[in-house]
Amino acid sequence: MAIDEHLADRMRQFFAEKKVTPEEKKMMGGLGFMVDDKLCIGIYKGGLMARTDPEEEATLSNKLGAEPMIHGGRPMKGYIMVAPEGFDSDDDLEFWIRKCLEFNPKAKSSKKKKK
Repeated sequence: MAIDEHLADRMRQFFAEKKVTPEEKKMMGGLGFMVDDKLCIGIYKGGLMARTDPEEEATLSNKLGAEPMIHGGRPMKGYIMVAPEGFDSDDDLEFWIRKCLEFNPKAKSSKKKKK
């Protein structure tokens, strides 16, 4: 599946406005925005893959288009999938980016693979 470049550009614009420079990485057939070497938010399967505080997961999953992320048949704690209707407006997209940026300092970095 091709990455939605319009969505990626909208996300880049919000990051720039917040004066955050994420590293972009192609991953799992999508595009991840890494902040401080941690996945912050990504574009995945036509929607957003939002890394948020696991303690807020139940509340955030009730937002329009949002549901807990299932990968490999198992729920991924702290990740929420957001369908396009949940981020069509700029305000909604900004909400998700802001939530992910708020959690990022508390998120654990994945272990680097040794070469």
